Amino acid sequence: MARRHAAIMFLVLFFSVALIAVDYVSASTDAAAVSASVVSPAASNVAWWVWPLSLFVVTFFLGIVAVLGGVGGGVLFVPIIGGFFPFHLDFVRGAGLLVALAGALAAGPGLLKKGLADLRLALPVAVIASACAIVGAMVGLALPTNVVQTALGATILGIVAIMIMAKKSEYPEVRQPDALSTALRINGIYHEMSSGQEVNWQIHRTPQGLATFIIIGVMAGMFGLGAGWANVPVLNLMMGAPLKVSVATSKFLLSITDTSAAWIYVNNGAVLPMMVAPSIIGIMLGSIVGVRILTKTKPAAVRYIVIVMLLFAGLRALLKGLAIWN
Repeated sequence: MARRHAAIMFLVLFFSVALIAVDYVSASTDAAAVSASVVSPAASNVAWWVWPLSLFVVTFFLGIVAVLGGVGGGVLFVPIIGGFFPFHLDFVRGAGLLVALAGALAAGPGLLKKGLADLRLALPVAVIASACAIVGAMVGLALPTNVVQTALGATILGIVAIMIMAKKSEYPEVRQPDALSTALRINGIYHEMSSGQEVNWQIHRTPQGLATFIIIGVMAGMFGLGAGWANVPVLNLMMGAPLKVSVATSKFLLSITDTSAAWIYVNNGAVLPMMVAPSIIGIMLGSIVGVRILTKTKPAAVRYIVIVMLLFAGLRALLKGLAIWN
């Protein structure tokens, strides 16, 4: 297993470096134009290698915090990089989707194999959320930057409010499954390792949950955040899936919904390898370190750190968007 992970990391590093090299060579003939479109004029005179290196360092720490705080990397990546780096927001959102997608693709197969992520629960949600994510990505690219920046700030502050008020339930009580979940046979059994027992679960309020994922998909595509922050509360609290099933299924969902939205950004030229490659490497390496630290850290303390970071980044994005309006 260790050799397999090492091989995967080597391939990721190899292709990422190759992408940076290709991107640098292709951009070298018109460096001034590229700098003007990607970064703000004040930062266009900085050497090209400063920004990939800075992204790697920042995303490495974001990867650690994301694991410890139980949030997706995209939720931290977009508001922090968009608020404190001089990159154009379209490129940040495109990179954010690919960052979230990389983590989901790495974790998804293992979660399915362990029986935590449920395919019957994921597929109807994925169809709705991925279609709406495409719409959201198209809308986000069509809107003026100041509108998206302001809406992003307001959304991040909303996420902070959800994280503060949301309660989690390990095993929600579902007395009677609804007709739609029964017809789709959305139920299952998973083995709880901590207690050694088999947990039977089923869901309810399926129509309301699927309708909510329309909004979640649009927001995920529009802001490039991924949707893990919203998937888990809906699956767990609204639809009644166990917490571990909700978390695992949410992670698997990102590999479908983020792919749909990411293609829109790629097709519109809003994905820059020089941003994406170091960000993915940093997030992946940081996540590995975060998993090792997780057993020695109090989750509650890290949760408050994540809330403070998002609050600060959300206010920064909101004020930045409002400043552009003036």
